[in-house]
Amino acid sequence: MNNKILLDNLRCIPDFPEKGINFRDVTTLFKNAECLRVMEDELYEIYKDKGITKIVGIESRGFVMASALAVKLGAGVVLCRKPGKLPAETVQESYTKEYGTDTIEIHKDAITQDDVILLHDDLLATGGTMKAAYDLVKKFNPKKIYMNFIIELVNEGLNGREAFDKDTEITALLEV
Repeated sequence: MNNKILLDNLRCIPDFPEKGINFRDVTTLFKNAECLRVMEDELYEIYKDKGITKIVGIESRGFVMASALAVKLGAGVVLCRKPGKLPAETVQESYTKEYGTDTIEIHKDAITQDDVILLHDDLLATGGTMKAAYDLVKKFNPKKIYMNFIIELVNEGLNGREAFDKDTEITALLEV
C-alpha cells in the first residue's frame, strides 16, 4: 500500500531503544489528522467485508487504530495488555521479543467462539509479540483470525511473517 502521506509523516529514530535499531515512530502518524483518516479508510477497505466482530489491540500503540476501526466496522475492542493491567480474570501467553521476554493477557470473557477477530498492532518486526497474541486468541477458538500492522519491516532481515503459518492472512499499511 505504502501511501505517500503516511511514508512522508513516519518518523525514524536511529539507535532507539538500543544501538543499531531504527525505531519507526507511529506517533507522528497518530498526531496528524489526515494520516489517521488515511489509515482508518485503508483499514476499513481491507476489512469491511470480513465479518469482524472484535478487534484485539496490542498494548499500547495497537489500541489507537483498533478503536478507530472498530467504530467504523461496528465491532468491539479487546485490549491485549501486559500483566496486572486488566482488572478481571485473564488468560496469558509469554513470549520472547527483540529485547527480552514478556507476557501478554486478555480478559477471560473477552472473546467467544462466534467471534471473527482482527489482531492489530503498530509494527511487525520479528513477529514475537503478535505470535503470542495470535496464540493467545487461538485459545478462545474464534471462527477466524486476521492480522494487521501499520508497518511491516521488510528490509531489515527480521522476517516477522515467518513466525506464522503460510495461510495466515496478514496485511500491513506500510512496508519499510
